[in-house]
Amino acid sequence: MIKFLLNGILRDKSRSVLPVIIVSIGVMLTVLLSGYMAGVFGDVVTQSAKFDTGHVKIMSKAYAENIDQLPNDLALLGINEVIAPLQEAYPDMDWVKRIKFGGLLDVLDEEGESKGQGPVTGMSFEIYSGNDSELKRMNFEDALVEGSIPAAKNEALLGVKFADQLGLKLGDEMTFIGSTMNGSMAFTVFKLVGTVRFGTAVMDEGAMIIDVADAQHLLDMENGTSEILGYLDNDVYDEEATLEISKVFNARYADSKDEFAPIMIPLKKQGELEELITLADSMSALLIAIFIFAMSIVLWNTGLLAGLRRYKEFGIRLSLGETKGHIYKTFIGEAILIGIIGSIIGTIIGLIGIYYLQEVGIDISSMMDQIDAGFMMPSVMRGKVTPNLFYIGFIPGLFAMVLGNMLSGMGIYKRQTASLMKELEV
Repeated sequence: MIKFLLNGILRDKSRSVLPVIIVSIGVMLTVLLSGYMAGVFGDVVTQSAKFDTGHVKIMSKAYAENIDQLPNDLALLGINEVIAPLQEAYPDMDWVKRIKFGGLLDVLDEEGESKGQGPVTGMSFEIYSGNDSELKRMNFEDALVEGSIPAAKNEALLGVKFADQLGLKLGDEMTFIGSTMNGSMAFTVFKLVGTVRFGTAVMDEGAMIIDVADAQHLLDMENGTSEILGYLDNDVYDEEATLEISKVFNARYADSKDEFAPIMIPLKKQGELEELITLADSMSALLIAIFIFAMSIVLWNTGLLAGLRRYKEFGIRLSLGETKGHIYKTFIGEAILIGIIGSIIGTIIGLIGIYYLQEVGIDISSMMDQIDAGFMMPSVMRGKVTPNLFYIGFIPGLFAMVLGNMLSGMGIYKRQTASLMKELEV
């Protein structure tokens, strides 16, 4: 029967070409948009985790309440006592220290006079003073435009655009002016050893990157840090695991009244990421529902037109003794085969498009200044080829085609067998 139906579809192009095209277009759009959203949302989460949130973040309770102000006077102290139990309890996780700070960067000319100043956002990583995993995680080598990675005290990296704005060259010295965690003034001279481009406006246009040890010395924060970030094994985010780890950790300090007691916050609960992740989880289902509805209407109308054209065919088959139920079943069988053919074609085209977006992406760097998001965003939006893209298009492709033909095929049961001979008279 399947071979018989397939031969009928292939031989009668007017019966199959238009529905196959419609299904292919719908499936292609479903795959393209699903893959693009997976890539964009995934990149946002990955960027935020690397630069800002970690998979989990530990701060003092007071710091967490005022985190937007970067209140280093409320930073964690005695961090070794916090990290050691975590490393023992979760040996597969990577725990790193991060310090964020703000201030003014002053650039001197050859005569020692100030030739330029600019507000700077300082970020410190364990570059040479401890954790080698940070070099890989932050991908400093690939992000490096020129120069080298800091390897000694008071060496710094600048975002490439920021360095250009200040007219700095490799080897130039610059003075950071800010305040320590105790409120006193901080003046430290750093040497520019390299410029970086991460493709993120926050980093490229106003960031200075130094080692954690330099930041601790600069801010009078010995054995202290603004934040401790935790990363799961292989830097692969697992929402359920991070929620459970945070729950267990926070239970230890639930009864503490000390505002400097540590608190752990999972990635999902930071900033606007919870709304983003929830949106990402629901968008694919919403997208499929929309395409099923739209394609069903179109295919319903296409099926009605096909049914009118095949009105006489159905009459002949009924007059020859074929039951209405059998005709209806073969009609639905044709729909399933057409849906499969269209879904395969649409999936292949969609995967090709997503692979292109994954490798090339869409550059939105010119719009980054107008985007005010509560999370880190990459300047190149990329798609992502995921396993579910190989089958997700078959859901609207098959369902819409079958639903459309089921609705249009109801006309078969309206044929009056008593009037068949009169209708078929020549």
